[in-house]
Amino acid sequence: MSLLDFFIAPAHAQAAAGAAAAPNPWLQLIPLVLLFVVFWFLLIRPQMKRQKEHRQMVEKLAKGDEIVTSGGIAGRIEELGETFLTVEIAEGTRIRLQRGAINAVLPKGTLKSL
Repeated sequence: MSLLDFFIAPAHAQAAAGAAAAPNPWLQLIPLVLLFVVFWFLLIRPQMKRQKEHRQMVEKLAKGDEIVTSGGIAGRIEELGETFLTVEIAEGTRIRLQRGAINAVLPKGTLKSL
């Protein structure tokens, strides 16, 4: 009898006992469902909430709002269109941006203090 026989024999005995009582297949799905629920609350749900808040912020933009783009450019909205807007970043310097590029709306008077 070799050392390997000590490990193989119990494995065969366990397999024979386990074959007699098959586990319920629905019980095997519970860990997968729990994992999905954890991912939903920790990853998917917060991301959807951030997207909704950003969409609402972009819809509420108005002429004269002071904004910061995702590239870090700060300016004041001069013109609004459906998909693009014109932002004055310095006196006499205007750029056109997509609405989705707006990262944050600043409180009024923030650009004057810079």
